[in-house]
Amino acid sequence: MSTEVWPSLLEPRLHGADELCAVSAEGVRIRFEDGRELLCGSSGLWNVNLGYGNEAIARACADALRDASYLSVFRYENTYARRAARALVEVAGAEHYGRVFFSTSGGAANDLVMKLARHYHALRGDGTRRLVVGLRDSYHGLTFGGFALTGENLGQSVYGVDQRLVRHVAPNAVDEITQLATQQGSRIAAVVVEPVLGSGAVPLTPEYVETLLELRDRHGFLLVADEVATGFGRTGDFFASQRWPAPPDLLITSKGLTNGTHAAAAVLMPRALADPFDAAGDVFVHGETQAGTPVTCAAILATVEEMRRLDAVASARRLSALLDEMLEDLVATEPLVSATTGIGCFRSIRLCTPEGEPLPQQEVPEVVAAIRRAGAVVHPSVNGVQILPALVYTDDELAELLDCVRRGARAHALDRAGLAGGSEAV
Repeated sequence: MSTEVWPSLLEPRLHGADELCAVSAEGVRIRFEDGRELLCGSSGLWNVNLGYGNEAIARACADALRDASYLSVFRYENTYARRAARALVEVAGAEHYGRVFFSTSGGAANDLVMKLARHYHALRGDGTRRLVVGLRDSYHGLTFGGFALTGENLGQSVYGVDQRLVRHVAPNAVDEITQLATQQGSRIAAVVVEPVLGSGAVPLTPEYVETLLELRDRHGFLLVADEVATGFGRTGDFFASQRWPAPPDLLITSKGLTNGTHAAAAVLMPRALADPFDAAGDVFVHGETQAGTPVTCAAILATVEEMRRLDAVASARRLSALLDEMLEDLVATEPLVSATTGIGCFRSIRLCTPEGEPLPQQEVPEVVAAIRRAGAVVHPSVNGVQILPALVYTDDELAELLDCVRRGARAHALDRAGLAGGSEAV
C-alpha cells in the first residue's frame, strides 16, 4: 500500500486504498489500480465536460509545450493568452465583456475578485466599500479568500480564516438580501453568487436574480457570477448567467475551461471596470506563476473549439431533457429517492432511509461507496449524491448511471438494516 499521497477531503483510514487510486481514463470511464473500470458520473470534479482523452485538446497542449514551453502574464503578456482572452470574450458576449484576468483555480479567482472589487471602489473614491456578500451553503473554494466567502461550515474557525468583511445570506431569500442591502448597501463592494449552488445543486430563482440585479443598480455594488461549476455548457447554456435579464459585472470560470486538463481559471469583466485603473495608472496587485501560460491557454482555445465542433451546449440541453424524464421516474419508482434538485447536467439526488427520513449526512460517504461498487463514480451532496454527466454521454450511459445510483442506494439500505453483512465503505 502506497501512503505518500495525502488526498484531499478523504478520511485518513482510506488513504492508500487501490480501489480509490485511478490509473487512466478514456471517454466517460475511469480505470483504477484494483483493475475495475467505472462510469464517471461527475465529469471528474465537474470539469471534464467533453470526456476524458479529447485528442484535439491533447494535441493543442502538446504543441504549446513544444513551441512555447513556459511564458507568463506576470509583468508580460503572451500571444496564447491574448487569443484565449479573445475567445472567452466572444463566447461570453463581447457586447458586455472586454477584459480577462487569468488565474489558476476557482478559489484563487474568488480571492482575485474580492481584491479587485475593493480596489475598484477605492479608486472611485469609495474606499468604505469593503464588505463582500455570499450565500449560505455556497462553495467558493478553500483558499483563504474563497474559504471566507464559502457559505458552508468547513472549519473556517479552526484555520483562522478571516470573515470579518464577509456576510452570508440565505439563497433565494429575497427579503434577507434586500434588508442587508438596505442596511449596508454603501459598504458592500460585491455580491458573489453561484447561479446553481454547487453543494446542493440549488438553482437561484428568477425572482432572486432579478432582485440581485435591481439591488446592484440601486446600491452600486458589483455583482459576481461564480460560474466555476456552471460554465461551459453545464446547465444548458455556455454560461448560466447568459439566461439572466442582465449580465453580472464579473464572471468567474474554471473547471470546464480546459476540460479539466490544467489548473486554470479566468475572470471576465467589462472594459469599463478597468477604466479606473487605467485612469489612475494604478496596478492591480494580483499574480500567479502558472496563470495564462501557453499550454493552459492552448487548452482553453481547443476546449472552446471542441465545444463548438461537438455542439456541446445543444447536447447538454438534450441530456437535460432526458434527465428530467429519468429522474422523475426514479423519484416515482424508487422509495429510497425522495427528490432531485438542479438544472441541466448539474443534479443532486436526495435520498431517504427505508423509514422515509432524510438520509443522515454522515451516511452519505457509505452511499457513495455503494454506488462505486455498483459501477459508477459520484460525489456527495446534501442527504444524497450529485450526478454531473459529461456533455458527451449517450442515452445508454445516462441510464447506466441512474441504475448504479438506484442499486447503490438499495445496497446501502440493506447494509444499514444489517441484512447484507455490513460491507465497509471504501
